[in-house]
Amino acid sequence: MPAIVTLTMNPALDIATATDRVEPAHKLRCSVPRYDPGGGGINVARAVHALGGDAVAIFPIGGPAGEMIRHLLQQEGVAHHAVSISGFTRESLAVEELTTGSQFRFILPGPELLPADQERCLDDLATAAAEGARYIVASGSLPPGVPDGFYARVAAIARQHDARFVLDTSGAPLKQAGLGIYLLKPSLRELADLTGREIPTEREEEQAARQLVEHGRCEIVVLSLGARGGLLATAEECERFAAFPVEARSTVGAGDSMLAGIVLGLSRGLPLREAVRFGMAAGAAALLGSGTQLCRRSDVERLYEGCKDLRQA
Repeated sequence: MPAIVTLTMNPALDIATATDRVEPAHKLRCSVPRYDPGGGGINVARAVHALGGDAVAIFPIGGPAGEMIRHLLQQEGVAHHAVSISGFTRESLAVEELTTGSQFRFILPGPELLPADQERCLDDLATAAAEGARYIVASGSLPPGVPDGFYARVAAIARQHDARFVLDTSGAPLKQAGLGIYLLKPSLRELADLTGREIPTEREEEQAARQLVEHGRCEIVVLSLGARGGLLATAEECERFAAFPVEARSTVGAGDSMLAGIVLGLSRGLPLREAVRFGMAAGAAALLGSGTQLCRRSDVERLYEGCKDLRQA
């Protein structure tokens, strides 16, 4: 069993295309579409695989889009356990407007997930944890039918099997994820929502992140700050990381690539701050791709090595 197991409760078939201009009430002629398996945990597993690591993705699927996800993962060589459901897996569409370079993203809701299907996903996750998974990464939204406290059950499975639970979600599922999480990766908006207050300054960013650690929600916070880089907070310290200077073509999958780099770095024995730098290099590399393309290993290694050279200079 790979050291990294990911859980995606609301997967999607990601479709990317382009058109000259997005206008209402017109037929928009688009370029040949690109299809990718999508959803937070699936993207994390794909990025780990692209970076030379091993991960297994667990997710529920149904209908033609679900079969397409399974087929694409097989083509990529990404290990996965797919739980068959009666509902139809959703699709998501990213459209680039060529005249402006703007990207429009259309996110559909997922199918209602029955309680029996939820239990089968958790059973597969518990089996993977029992077989030696060291990191359980749950990423993405919850589909209709899944209670907001679902990730607290995932955290309990991780604790039971002595695995580290890494969570990247938002809204009520984040608020109700419980205590004892190893690593949280919120955005600034998600951190403000979780702590229940506005966070207008850098000092308050650090205070809010440390608050999550002090209250026992998690051991580590990696706050994603977009063009301002990132913030690492633990019980001992806070450290800021500058963003990598790249020109973004698409933001799809950048956060998932970042999380993949962090967890892969930790699984390989990198010190925490170096794992965060590696993750930020992976997130920046994803910005270089088009549509729904994730990070490429060559770009990640180039950016990360360049960062190391600057620190040593």
